[in-house]
Order: sequence, then structure tokens, then C-alpha cells
Amino acid sequence: MSGFLCYSGVMPTQKLSGAVSVWSNSPYTPTGYGVQVSHLLPLLKRAGLDVAMLSNYGLEGSKQNIKTPYGKIPHFPRGHDAYSNDVAPTDHLVWAKLHADKPNLFISLYDVWVMTSPRYGELDKIASWTPIDHVTMPTKVEAHSRKKNVHPIAMAPNGVREFEAKGIEHSYIPHSVNTKVIKPTHKLANGMAVEDYFKSKDKFVVGMVAANKASGMVHRKAFSENLLAFKLFQKDHSDAILYIHTDPAFIQGWNLMQLLDSCGIDPETVMFPNPLDYRFGVDPKHLAALYTGIDVLLAPSYGEGFGVPTIEAQACGTRVIGSSWAATPDLVSDDCWLVEGQPQWDSAQNAWWQIPKVGSIVAALKLAYAEGKTKSDKSIQLAKIYDVENVWKNHWLPTLNKLLPQD
Repeated sequence: MSGFLCYSGVMPTQKLSGAVSVWSNSPYTPTGYGVQVSHLLPLLKRAGLDVAMLSNYGLEGSKQNIKTPYGKIPHFPRGHDAYSNDVAPTDHLVWAKLHADKPNLFISLYDVWVMTSPRYGELDKIASWTPIDHVTMPTKVEAHSRKKNVHPIAMAPNGVREFEAKGIEHSYIPHSVNTKVIKPTHKLANGMAVEDYFKSKDKFVVGMVAANKASGMVHRKAFSENLLAFKLFQKDHSDAILYIHTDPAFIQGWNLMQLLDSCGIDPETVMFPNPLDYRFGVDPKHLAALYTGIDVLLAPSYGEGFGVPTIEAQACGTRVIGSSWAATPDLVSDDCWLVEGQPQWDSAQNAWWQIPKVGSIVAALKLAYAEGKTKSDKSIQLAKIYDVENVWKNHWLPTLNKLLPQD
């Protein structure tokens, strides 16, 4: 499988020299990490860098090149280890050796606890784009960030505060949104009006956009709390429907149809995307129409390191209900809603999560309902801060200049 990353923008005034490997989800996967990689790869290539992609999730087994408007990027497929620890550091060392006359950099976009191979210690420099979705900084994140060859990158203001509190040198690079595409629009990619798709002219549409990936009894995206809250809200608001942009039966997640049934939610009032469309990636223009068509994004969770859907929804003028925890409070406009929660100790990370309170979610849904189908100019303006080109110019370029010394 090969594909074409179509993101392009104005040509930069500065060219860089260096060999860079990016280790994360494939740019074609429908995940927050996949979206960020799809933005970053063309920009790195546009800047003149020699770029390789090390995919752990998506493009498994593929050796074909990734195409961008600025040239092809070689792809190193995943290994046998669950997180490619058996091949990722070696692949970068090979890439660096092929460009031995240039400085090299390994960019990782993963939770640091997955980096278990001792060979990461052999790499010259690791730019570790680090999600911090707990309060305070997990001990594994701190230990990783203090390694001599690691330069941690905070992806949200809460991460900046955590690194500053620990006295750890770091950079700040938020996740980005292509606001030239993710913007208010009422037309789906097939030309259908999104109101006709949702049949929502006389309905209040609540949307959820969250990957259905979980381990055991804990689901960080708080599906149980959110769905139960929606059911309680729906009792007094029979015109409410729910659109959940995820795979309802992903093998690594929960069976959401069973959960809907357990909450007593009528499946006729719930919509999911076509599973094949979702797994292969939804056209960004189509996604923008979906965000525009919902009346509020329901996004409380146990904690977010960033939360791309929060910014995407706001880029389309849609207000957000989010958690008053971790990254989210810094990433929503002041006409959105933050819900209360109960802190819970995560013994695996030695840090705190927050379980959203169902009653607080219901209260926020009622406030959103009172706003009707109005859109938020404040949210649109906030989202523009995180536009791809703004993030590249204001954050990526200064960081790359620091980590890849230029002659």
C-alpha cells in the first residue's frame, strides 16, 4: 500500500539539513497521532530534510514509499514487538548511517512507557513528543525525559507546566489542525448536506469523536460515563441524537453496542460511521462537515495529552464539553463547558486521572442544548492558533534549529 499526503502550504524561507526518522502511527491511520504525522512529514520534507517513516500502527508490512508534494519518504515497517521496539531504533541507526555527513534526529510520538529497548540509548538525539494526560507528571515520563539523549516536547500548556515544575529542559510543540480544510461547511465529501445525513433539522445532535481503544476495565475516553450521561439527558430531551465517530466493535476496544444497550439507549437514536470508511480514514472535508453538523462535541475523558478533536470541532465553530483536567482546560474557548470529576490514582503511572462525574456531564449537555444550533466565533478563533503553518513556524522550526545544528 502506498498513498499520497496532500498537505502543502507556502514554501518556507529557511531550509534545514539533517536526517530525521519519525516513529509513530502511519499517516494514513484515523488516529490523532496519524493525523499529526500526516501534517508533519510533508513539512519536514519541504524544509529540505532527509525523512524516513517508522510506522508502528498502520502500513504493517509495507515497504513502499510515502508520497508527498515534495518527494517520496521511505517507510520502514513495524516489527514483531507490539510497539516495534525490536526494529525502530535499529531502523533509525541505519537511516542516520546513510546520511552520516548530516546531523540526525529521532522524533517519537508515543507514550514514553512503550519505549522499552535499550538500543534507544544508542541514538544521538530523541525528540520525544510527550503526551501528559495525568496530574502530576508520571514517574516514567520524568525518568525518560531526564535521559541525556532525550529532548522532551510538551504538546499542551499543561505539559509545559509539568516540565517546568520538574526543572526539565523541554520544547513546546502543540498538535495542529489544517484550518484551511477543517472549517465550517455543510457539505459532505459526496455533496450531501450534513443536515440530511443526520436528519437533524428538528434534532439536537451530540457528537463524540474518540478512538475505541482500551485495556481491561478502563477506557480513558470515558465511554461509560458519557453514554450514561447522554441517556439521562435524553430522558428530558427526546429530540437528542448521538453520533459516535469511532469503530463500535474494534478488537482492541469495547463493544459499544453492548454498552449502549446496558445504558438503555435506543440504537435508533445513535449513528456510527461506515466501519470501512472509518478504518481507512475519512476525507478531511467530510470530517469537517460532520463537526459542523453536530451541535456540541461530547469529549470528557479521564485525561488528555492534547485532544485533536477538541480543536477540530472548534475550528468548525462547534462548542465542546470537556474535562476540567490535564490538557483540556487550556484548549477550549471560554464559551465551552468543563465538567467536574473525581480524581483517581493510576498506580501504573504513579499519577492522577480524573473520572468525569455523570451529573456534571448531564448539566453541561443541558447548557449546550439551551444554546441550540448556534456556532461559536470564539472557538473558531482559538482553533486558528493551532493551524498547521502556525505550529510549524512558531514551534517546529525553532525546535529543529536547536536539535539539528546547521552549518
